[in-house]
Amino acid sequence: MTQHLDSKRLQRPGSGKVLAAVLGLVAALSLGAIGQARAVPAEQAAADRGGGQIRADRWSDRAHGFASLAGGTTGGAGGKVVTVTDQAALAAYAAAEEPYVIRVSGSIAVEPFGSDIVVTSNKTIIGVGDTGEIVHGELHLNPGTHNVIIRNLTIRDSYVEGDWDGKTTDFDAIQMDTADHVWIDHNRFEHMGDGLLDIRKDSQYVTVSYNQFRSHNKAFGIGWTTNLLTQITIDHNWFTGTKQRNPSADNCAYAHLYNNYLSAQVADGDAVWTYGNWSRGRTRMVIESSYYDGVQHPYQADATAELVQRGSILRNTSGRTDTWGTAFDPRSFYDYRLDPAAAVPSLVSRFSGPQQRIGVTLHVPGDHPTVQDAVDAVPDGNTVPVTIAVAPGTYRAKVYIPATKPNIVLQGTGQDRSDTVIVYDTPAEYGGSTGSATVRIAANDVTARHLTFSNDFDEAAVELKGEQALAMKTTGDRIVFEDTAFLGNQDTLMTDSPKLDVISRVYIRDSYIEGDVDFVYGRATTVIERSVIRALSRGSDANNGYITAASTWKGNPYGFLITRSKVVSDAPVGTFHLGRPWHPGGEPAAVAQVLIRDTALPAAVKTAPWTDMSGFSWKDARFAEYRNTGPGAAPSPDRPQLTAAAARTYTVTDYLKGTDGWAPHTRR
Repeated sequence: MTQHLDSKRLQRPGSGKVLAAVLGLVAALSLGAIGQARAVPAEQAAADRGGGQIRADRWSDRAHGFASLAGGTTGGAGGKVVTVTDQAALAAYAAAEEPYVIRVSGSIAVEPFGSDIVVTSNKTIIGVGDTGEIVHGELHLNPGTHNVIIRNLTIRDSYVEGDWDGKTTDFDAIQMDTADHVWIDHNRFEHMGDGLLDIRKDSQYVTVSYNQFRSHNKAFGIGWTTNLLTQITIDHNWFTGTKQRNPSADNCAYAHLYNNYLSAQVADGDAVWTYGNWSRGRTRMVIESSYYDGVQHPYQADATAELVQRGSILRNTSGRTDTWGTAFDPRSFYDYRLDPAAAVPSLVSRFSGPQQRIGVTLHVPGDHPTVQDAVDAVPDGNTVPVTIAVAPGTYRAKVYIPATKPNIVLQGTGQDRSDTVIVYDTPAEYGGSTGSATVRIAANDVTARHLTFSNDFDEAAVELKGEQALAMKTTGDRIVFEDTAFLGNQDTLMTDSPKLDVISRVYIRDSYIEGDVDFVYGRATTVIERSVIRALSRGSDANNGYITAASTWKGNPYGFLITRSKVVSDAPVGTFHLGRPWHPGGEPAAVAQVLIRDTALPAAVKTAPWTDMSGFSWKDARFAEYRNTGPGAAPSPDRPQLTAAAARTYTVTDYLKGTDGWAPHTRR
C-alpha cells in the first residue's frame, strides 16, 4: 500500500512470545473483558449442559454413546459437502462409493410412493436449517453399510390409508440390516407405512438421540435376531402420539435408554400391544431418568430378558413396570451425563427434532487436513452457517475464502486464541499487498473466533521495496472477528470492499491488533470495540508509524471507529500517529473517516496525532476523537473533537446498521 519508512523495528519476537507478553500486559492494565475471551471446545460444550448459546442448543457434532465406540461414527467427514434439492441428486450422492456430507435443502418428495433411498457407507445426510425433509420415502441401509450419520431431517407421510398395522407395506422412515456405526440424531419421524425406525439383524454401535417419533403405531423396533450383538444408546427422544415399540428391543446385547420422554400415547383400548419400552428375548436393557406421561405398560421385560430402571418418573400410567436382572453398567462403556427426570419433558420437547442452528461442522485436521481444504469443501452459495473447527496448532499456510462461499464460521477450538495460529510470511514484494495476505476473506457473512492470524515476515532482516505484509484482508460484507489476534508490522489488517463506492462492514470485538505502519487500513466501515491495539516501536526517536490509514469513500459517512479499547505501545513518548489519509492511486473520492472514542491512549501518541499522506492534507479528511483518556489524549489545537451531540450519531450501531439493520454487537 505505502512505501515503508526507512527506520525499522529493531527486533520482532516470535508470535507465541508476543501473545504471552500482551496477555501479561492486558492483565497488568486491568482490561477486564478486553482480549480475555476463551474458546470452548465443541466436545466440552456438548458435555457441559449449562448456560451459554452453544451449550443451550443441546447438540454436538460428534456422536456419543455406543456410536462413538470402536473407531467412532464420523459419517461423510472428509468428503465433499453437497446440497441437494431433488430426489435424483439425493439418491445419487447417498449411493456413491466415496464419502459425502449431503445437505438436504427443503422438501424432497420421493417417487414412486414409499420407495427406498439407498444409503451407502461413509455418508452424512443432514437437513439444512429445520426445514429439510424427505416425504413418501425411506432411507435404507443394506447389510454391510457402516459409518452413517442421519441428522436434522423430517421423514414423513408414507402411511397407506387403512393400514394402521403396517401389514401391506414396509415403508419405514429409516431401515437398516446388519449395519454398524450409525448415528441418528435430531430427526422427526411421523406417519409412515410400517415402522418409523427399524434397526435390524445384528446392527451394531448405534446411537439414536434427540429425535421425535410422532403420530404412528409401531414407532421403533430393534433386533429380530437370535444373536446378542446389537449395542444401542437411545437418549433424549420424544415419543408422542405413538402406540407401541417405543422402542421394542429384541435380543440386544446392550440397550441403554436414558432421558427419553413418552407422552400422549395412543389409547385405543388394546390391553397388550399398547406399551412403552419392551426388553424382549435375551436383551439387557438399562433405563435411566426418563419420563412417562399417560403411558400403558411403561416398561416391561420378557422372563428371559433383563431390565434395570433408575430414577424415572411415571405420571398417569398403568400396567407393567417390570425390573429384574442386573443388565449392565453403561459407564463401563462410555461417559454420559444424565439430566434429572423432572427436566426431561421441557428439555426434550424443546430440543428434540430438527433445529435451525444445526449445520455442518468440518474439523481441521480431523475431517480435512488443512483449513483451505475445509473451505473448499463448503458448497458454493450455502445459506446456513458452516463451521470450520480448527484444532489447536500452528497452520503455516495461506487461506482464501472466495465470495462464492458465504456463511462460514472459522473457529479455533483451543482454550485461548493463541492456541490456534494461521500464519505465513509473504511480503508485498512477492505478489503485491493482496498477495501478501495470510488470510483473505472475500465472502459475505463470515465470522472468525478464537484464532490468531499472523504474517511473520521479518522486515528487519531484509531490505525490500514492498515490505507490506498483511495478516488479514477482507472485502466481504458483514464480517465479524471475536477474540482474535492480528500479528504483523506494516499493513497488518486491511478491511476493504470490492470497489470504492461499495460499502462493506467489519466488526472486531475483544481482540488484539499489532503493527507499526498503517496497520489498520482500507475503505470498509470497520468497528473495533473492547480491544487492545499495540503500536510497535521501530526504534525511532521521532516517528515510529501510524495506526490507521483509512480510504473511506466520500459518500460513506462511516469509516473506522475505535471505541472502548486501549492502545498500548513501547515506542518513545510522542512518536506515534493515530492515522493519516490514504488515497489509493491518488483517488480524490477516497476521503478518510476515523473516529477514536472512549479509548485509552499511551504517551507514545503525538500531540498532533494526525498527519498528511502522499500530498493529501489530514485536515481535508474526517478525523476526530471523543472522550479519550490516558497520557496520549491530552488536548491540542490539532486534535479535532466531536461534540456530545455529534457523538450520539457516531455509535457502533450507526456504523454497522447499513440498510439491513446489521447489529452483531448486540449478540453476546
